[in-house]
Amino acid sequence: MLFTRRQIAKFIAGTPVLLKSTPIYANESWTRIVVLVELNGGNDGLNTVIPYTDPAYPRLRPKLAVSRDKVLQLSEHLGLHPQLEKLMPLWESREMAIVLGVGYPEPNLSHFRSIDIWETATQGHRLAREGWISRLFSERRPPTMLPAEGVVLGRNEPGPLMGDGSRIVNLKRLESLKKQRQQLVNSNIIAANSDLVHVIKTQDRLNYAARKLVEKNLDKVILKNEFPGHNFGRQMELAARLVIGGSGIPVIKCSLGGVDTHAGQVYRHPKLMEKLAGGLSAFVEAIKSAGAWNKVLVMTYAEFGRRPKENASGGTDHGTAAPHFLLGGSVRGGFYGGQPPLSQLHNGNLAYRVDFREIYAAVARDWWGLRAEFIKSKPMPVIM
Repeated sequence: MLFTRRQIAKFIAGTPVLLKSTPIYANESWTRIVVLVELNGGNDGLNTVIPYTDPAYPRLRPKLAVSRDKVLQLSEHLGLHPQLEKLMPLWESREMAIVLGVGYPEPNLSHFRSIDIWETATQGHRLAREGWISRLFSERRPPTMLPAEGVVLGRNEPGPLMGDGSRIVNLKRLESLKKQRQQLVNSNIIAANSDLVHVIKTQDRLNYAARKLVEKNLDKVILKNEFPGHNFGRQMELAARLVIGGSGIPVIKCSLGGVDTHAGQVYRHPKLMEKLAGGLSAFVEAIKSAGAWNKVLVMTYAEFGRRPKENASGGTDHGTAAPHFLLGGSVRGGFYGGQPPLSQLHNGNLAYRVDFREIYAAVARDWWGLRAEFIKSKPMPVIM
């Protein structure tokens, strides 16, 4: 049975969404781009979105608490770190959603295990070999005419994009891949070793994707604004070039490193927030200037947050729940979830309010129009 667009739109209109919901059709969904920003190491959410009226906040953090007069007020009780001021216009125009208390049940405080849970969308007791986005792509792959399915910028791991069948380009590793392939081609044991043959086929696929990406002449893309010169700023500039240059690649992964602030946080964290805001705001300005803002969704994630109580080294240790941001012209801005109360800590940690997979469900179903049956959570209503 065939359905008209009006019928499809009527059906979709009855489904709750976290982005400003527009009907998605199969031939249009892959024009929508997701930019993943990993806060590598576990960002301190309590000093990012600050419960500035809670008396327990300065009591738990006598040295690290941001003074109330410096907080950028978002509501009567919550505000942004002052170094995130460049994101305020997005909040005021309702193009930024802040999801509070994001975590998952029975949290793991190991960097390696917890980021694996986040990047595969599995339960804590299960292991997976594919990232959650690669699993989405196995349901309906982006068109083969695209140079790649995803690009990983900087010296970062594929994470959500990992998987044997993925066409992923890491712009920092192309030359080493080509060199390794040539060494294998020159080897006399290739024909007798199926594992090496598989490696060569995989590298062939990656090198082909890289060549197709090079043909886009990203260096010739004209950007109308400046980007910060730090590593994260350079990643966001390259992300903007990928979008504006018409690469058509649906996923771009970036990373802000150094947020594992066990010590010296009073000096380190403000600089990290400044980098985050500077890179994101420059990216948004470039994408808006190119008229592509409605087809881009920026999403932060991390393996965990930090403990509410500061430690003896002037930092914060591995914690649980933390806030995360979604930015875009199709984002329904505002608060989602709830701020975990500092008066109800669990073993010294914040109790999560939102399972991170609710955000993934919104990306999968409301942004790309995929079923995503392996994600059991309902989508957050953040996408228009």
